[in-house]
Amino acid sequence: MTAAKPRILTGDTPTGRLHLGHYVGSLENRIALQDEYDCYFLLANMHAFTTRADKPAEIRQDTIEIVKDWLAAGIDPKRSTIVLQTEVPAIAELTWFFAMLIPFNKVMRNPTLKTEIDAKGLGDTYSFGFPMYAVGQCADILAFRPELVPVGEDQEAHIEMCRDVALKFNQLYCGVGNRVVPEDHVKAGGVFPIPKAKIGRIGRLPGIDGTQKMSKSLGNAIMLSDSPKDVQKKIGRITTGRQSPTEKGDTSNVLFTFVRAFIRDEARVKELERRYAEGDNIGDGHIKQELAEHINALLEPMRSRRAEYEKPGGDDLVIDIIKDGTRRANVVAEETLHLAKKAMKLDFGRRSLAKDTQHS
Repeated sequence: MTAAKPRILTGDTPTGRLHLGHYVGSLENRIALQDEYDCYFLLANMHAFTTRADKPAEIRQDTIEIVKDWLAAGIDPKRSTIVLQTEVPAIAELTWFFAMLIPFNKVMRNPTLKTEIDAKGLGDTYSFGFPMYAVGQCADILAFRPELVPVGEDQEAHIEMCRDVALKFNQLYCGVGNRVVPEDHVKAGGVFPIPKAKIGRIGRLPGIDGTQKMSKSLGNAIMLSDSPKDVQKKIGRITTGRQSPTEKGDTSNVLFTFVRAFIRDEARVKELERRYAEGDNIGDGHIKQELAEHINALLEPMRSRRAEYEKPGGDDLVIDIIKDGTRRANVVAEETLHLAKKAMKLDFGRRSLAKDTQHS
């Protein structure tokens, strides 16, 4: 199969509603690229079980809530394909095959994995499946043979591992020479393109506490679904240590990180930076008020679109969108699995997913 447009794959693990860090880190890119690329957006609900296996009902509802955030932000299911990970069997099979290509110690050295173990306080208690999700992410991506993966800065290490897996598979099973540049792997007979990460314009947005990355679990996040009053209140909690409107300020602080991220008028940003740095009678409160207005202007259309799915029956509409997208996604993933098995000399037959029973 060949796509008319180059393909994108990215997604989120269902851990609750999305926040501004998700938006500037990846979601904004996804929305902008929908017409230029053949887009697949994955709900990684299987990965959610690596740390929350005892909370299946929460994971199910979080999955629905994330789709609502996607739709609210501007993901169009008519232009993009929304995919439920657990309903794409090719992903689980590819995860098993790819696990044979990555040394265990390399998986455990993945800096993103190590950061999550520390941040979630898992110590040595994490399940065997937890480090497997790093391999599973490679399968999530490569099942759809994308050229580009829009992600936040903290996920870049996963994309590097995915590139390594694709390179090794193509060399080991497809006869691609080790001197072939990544861009030419498919031309040289490889099954998998070597995907590139596309980092959002803000690779890592801090939380309103100014110390940690924005995170719902840390209580420092502004959610895409927050009310105008909630946004105003959360912005008001940002502290800079500055005491007076005439005190010279440091524009590298967290307040101005947000100003540069969400006030898109460059001339106005430069004016605020100049006055703040010079102590030109401009207080933190004034800047916070202006910042909150810009964030609320960004979020207001999202609130309106999300409200359509908060009505009675809204969850059912979301589930129908998931089913339809996953049905289309399975066509691509099954083709990928067939090509991979053929390269591995495992093509003893070809599976067909029954349309009349799938997602019933």
